[in-house]
Amino acid sequence: MKTFYITTPLYYINAQPHLGHTYTTLVADCLSRYKRMQGYDVCFLTGTDEHGQNIERAADSQGVSPQVLANQNTEAYRRLWSQFDIKYDSFIRTTDDHHYAAASQIFKRAFDNGYIYKGEYAGWYCIPCNLFASEADIAPNCEVCNRPTERVVEESYFFKLSAFQDRLLDLYQKKPDFINPSFRRNEVINFVSSGLKDLSVSRTSVTWGIPVPLSGNHVIYVWFDALVGYLSGIGFGDPKRQEEFKKFWPAQVHLVGKDIIRFHSVYWPAFLLAAGIEIPFKVYAHGWWLQDETKMSKSRGNVVDPIQLLDHFGGDAIRYFVLREISFGADGNFSYDALIQRINSDLANDFGNLVSRTLKLVSKAFGKTFPEFSDLVIADKERELQGQVTLTIKYYEEYMNKLAFSKALEVIWNLLSQVNKYITDSAPWKMIDDESQRTHLATILLTSTEIIRIVTVLLSPILPGSCSKVWNQLGIQEKLDKQRIDKLEWGNVVGGCTLGKIEPVFPRLDKKSIIKKLVGPLGANDGKKKITSGEKVTMSKDTPLAKESGSSDIARIKIEDFTKIDLRVGQVISAEKVKGTDRLLKLLVDLGTENRQIIAGIAQSYKEEDLVGKKIVVVFNLQPRKMRGLDSNGMLLAASIGEDENPVLATFSEEVPNGARLK
Repeated sequence: MKTFYITTPLYYINAQPHLGHTYTTLVADCLSRYKRMQGYDVCFLTGTDEHGQNIERAADSQGVSPQVLANQNTEAYRRLWSQFDIKYDSFIRTTDDHHYAAASQIFKRAFDNGYIYKGEYAGWYCIPCNLFASEADIAPNCEVCNRPTERVVEESYFFKLSAFQDRLLDLYQKKPDFINPSFRRNEVINFVSSGLKDLSVSRTSVTWGIPVPLSGNHVIYVWFDALVGYLSGIGFGDPKRQEEFKKFWPAQVHLVGKDIIRFHSVYWPAFLLAAGIEIPFKVYAHGWWLQDETKMSKSRGNVVDPIQLLDHFGGDAIRYFVLREISFGADGNFSYDALIQRINSDLANDFGNLVSRTLKLVSKAFGKTFPEFSDLVIADKERELQGQVTLTIKYYEEYMNKLAFSKALEVIWNLLSQVNKYITDSAPWKMIDDESQRTHLATILLTSTEIIRIVTVLLSPILPGSCSKVWNQLGIQEKLDKQRIDKLEWGNVVGGCTLGKIEPVFPRLDKKSIIKKLVGPLGANDGKKKITSGEKVTMSKDTPLAKESGSSDIARIKIEDFTKIDLRVGQVISAEKVKGTDRLLKLLVDLGTENRQIIAGIAQSYKEEDLVGKKIVVVFNLQPRKMRGLDSNGMLLAASIGEDENPVLATFSEEVPNGARLK
C-alpha cells in the first residue's frame, strides 16, 4: 500500500492555541482523510514544541515549573483537536524521552560528519521567535515578528549552514515542487543566494532544553530540537520502531505557516543532509488569517478563539469556512459576517436544504425505502447530471492533490447548484399523488439522492461529522470512512436502502443574534464566558454601566467587564523620546514572555534614564495602535495629579516577577 506522511508544525506551547494553529491542523486533517479515501496508508503527525527561553520565562511568570506549563498547554491542544474531530496518528512532544534520544542522535551525527563546531556567539536574538537576527550597531527588530531583539554573548556550538548554500540552491532547482506556493520558493531562493552564515545551535543561558550530547552545560537550539520531532514522531532513534520510520519517511508534505518557511526549507534540509538523512518531498507554507487586515497574534490581542467558534458555529462549519474562503497559501481576512454568510448560503441552503427536501420527498412518496434503479427512465437531463458528476470527481481530485481546497469545493458547489436547479425545474412535489408520474418521480428523486451520496463522500474529509449524519439519513450500510474515491461512480447504491431519521444538518443562523453574542456589550457569550487575555473584545458605546444608588455619577462596571482586562507586570528596558514631540516616550518593556514597544505620554514627568529598570503595570490585551507612525502595543497605568494632571506611574514596593498577572 502507498504511504503518505503529513505533518503540522510542532506548536510552541508558551500560550494557548488560536485560530492560526487550528487552521493548519484542520488542513492536515482534511488532507489525511482525503489521502485515506484515495487508498493510502496515512500517518498524520502533530505535536508540541516545549523547550526554550520563552517557556522558562512564561513558566516563571506563572509561578510553575516549565514541565507543568508544558503539560497544561499541551493538554489544551489535545483537547481542542478532539473537539474539532481531528484524527491524528501521532502526537509528538519534545519533552518525550524518545525525542530526547532522537535529537541527541541527529546532533551527534552532524557533529561527527564535520558540520558542527564550538565557538562563541555574540549577536541579537529574538526570544519569541527563537531566531537569531542580523548583526547591527543597535538592536534590530526581528524580521519575522518585528519585535526588538536582545543582545546575547555566550559560548555556542555552530552549525556550518554556509557549507550548504550551493546544495540547497541545487535542491530548489532540481525539485521546484519542494517549496510551495511558487512565490514562497522565490523568497527562499533570494534569501539563500544572498549568502548563508553559520548558525548557533546551542545555548548556555537556557537550562530548559535537551542537553547537547557533547557538553553538559549546553542545550540544543530549540529549532534544531523541534524539527527533529518530525523524525522522532514516527520512530527515529527508537530501535523498536525502525520499520515504522522506514515506512513513512521521507514526509510527503510539511504544512507550515509562512512565517516559519525558512526554518523548514533552509535549516531543516541542511540539518538532514548533515546527518545523512533524506529530505522531505514538499514544504507548503500557507498564509495568515488576519483580523482587520492585521495578523492575528496574542501580543496584539486580536486572535480569534477557536473554542468560541466551536461554541457558536460547530467544528464542521469552521472547517468549511477556512478551506473555502481563501486559496490555500494566501492570506485571508476573518470576519464573523463572512462566516455566517457561508454557513447560511452554502451549507444550510445549497447542501443542507437539498438533503432535507429530497429525503422528505422520498419518504412522502415511497415510505422509508428507496425504490430500485431498475425501473427508471433516464432522459437527457439525468444523463447530463451523470456526466457532470464524473467531471466533478475528476476535477475535485485534481484540485485536492494540489492542495487547492477552495477550488475543489467550488466544483462541488457547482454540481450542487445544478442538482438544486434540476429539482426546482422538475417540481417532483407535484407528482406525488399522480400514479402515472410514479416512474418519473422515482427517476428525479433517485438521481438527486445519488448525487447527494457522491457529494457526501467527496465532502467527508472537510465535513466529517455532518457528512456522517447525512450518510445515516441515506441509510447506506457500508461505512462512510470506508469509501474509496476510485470506486466512486454512478450506481444502484441507495436503491432498497431504508431511510434514517431526517433532520436538518445545518440549521440557519440568526446573524444579528450571533453577532450580538460575539461582539456585543459584554463581549463573547454576553459575559457568561470568561474572556481570556488573547480574545478580541469589542465594547459598545452603549455598554450598560450600573450606577450605585446614592453615589455620585461614577459609572460602575460589573465583574464580567473587569475580567476582560489583562494587567501584567512589566519592566522598562529602554526609553527614548519620540522625535518631534515633547510628551511621548518610546519604551521597550519586558513582560516576562516577550518584549513590547509602548508609546506613552509621560515625557514631561519622567526622564528616560529614570525609567530604565522601573517595574510598571501594563494593559496586556489592549489592541495595538499607531502613534506618530510608531506601533504602540499596550498601555501603562498611571494616576493623574495636580491641575496639569501629571501622570504618576503605578509601581510596586515589593519584588514582583515580570509578566505576573494582576488579579
